[in-house]
Amino acid sequence: MTGDNKGNGPFIEIQDVSKYFGDFAAVDSVSLAIQKGELFSILGGSGCGKTTLLRMLAGFETPTKGRIFIDGVDVTEQPPYERPVNMMFQSYAIFPHMTVEKNVAYGLEKDRVARDEITRRVDDILKLVQLETFAKRKPDQLSGGQRQRVALARALVKRPKVLLLDEPLAALDKKLREHTQFELMSIQDKLGITFVVVTHDQEEAMILSSRIAVMDRGRFMQVGTPKEVYEYPTSRFVADFIGTINMFEGTIVDIDGERVRINCEETASDLSALSEDPPKRGSTVCVAVRPEKIFISQNEPENTEDIRLSGVVEDLGYFGNLSLYRIRLPGGKIVQVSAQNRRRSAERFLEWNDEVFISWRPRSSVILVD
Repeated sequence: MTGDNKGNGPFIEIQDVSKYFGDFAAVDSVSLAIQKGELFSILGGSGCGKTTLLRMLAGFETPTKGRIFIDGVDVTEQPPYERPVNMMFQSYAIFPHMTVEKNVAYGLEKDRVARDEITRRVDDILKLVQLETFAKRKPDQLSGGQRQRVALARALVKRPKVLLLDEPLAALDKKLREHTQFELMSIQDKLGITFVVVTHDQEEAMILSSRIAVMDRGRFMQVGTPKEVYEYPTSRFVADFIGTINMFEGTIVDIDGERVRINCEETASDLSALSEDPPKRGSTVCVAVRPEKIFISQNEPENTEDIRLSGVVEDLGYFGNLSLYRIRLPGGKIVQVSAQNRRRSAERFLEWNDEVFISWRPRSSVILVD
């Protein structure tokens, strides 16, 4: 691929990129294609390599091997200031001695943009991030969410083709973070700029992203839409990392079309799942099911097609909109079940040590082999 291919194919393409620090592979042979206008998240825990990858996109690190293309141009060896990229840092890095408008205008002034043009662009971007009435204030006169928007405005005012965001909402409290997530999505949609977000926050990645790459030990474990990654994890790591999930070890004993029967000692009964391409009979697998897919009742379920187990309420938690139950099966296995609190009541639906039945549909089971 060369500059002649500009405008065709992926907007950002990472080709077999690795980054070594001594013998340690911080990023290990990853490839990725991001389309123009996507809000793409790289999700992973501390030390997984996500920030190193972002720094290579920005030009602050050079790959040990592999190539990086942006809009059809090979930028692998380009310094940061020559790339059509801007970066918003986790710390925001705004100047405390400058007003909001001076902070936002700083990059344009360094680029020697005409004064009238600077004024116009700063005014436009401050309106977009709803800070036009705060233009004359200093950063210490702003809330955390407002400082975050100053940093965002400063990154966007230069009109980069790609905006890189390193844990952009980490410094905000939960309620403000939730509000700012939707603001960020709205701004990205209005501008049409390609956003690449690095985050360790699963909920943030799920809400923000058109697609997610889940990263672990320098490699991508799965790339897909939030729904694909959550509902159809391809490995135990992804299933366990994204949200909460129950896992049961077992052996496939029968396959009838898409229906797979798995013998599971932990449940003292067989489980079933639907799979278009199941492993062969005799394979050791893991059956995974999300807590919200499981029904809980003190009455035995009537649907004989469902997986049905009995147990005792070991623990429970009330979270307002939902309740979380930990059910101990006769063999000691703990199963987590979440239930929406649809009725307004001060009384609990279930209590500790209540005997209950739990059930779920075979289509809610996911078969994992690694």
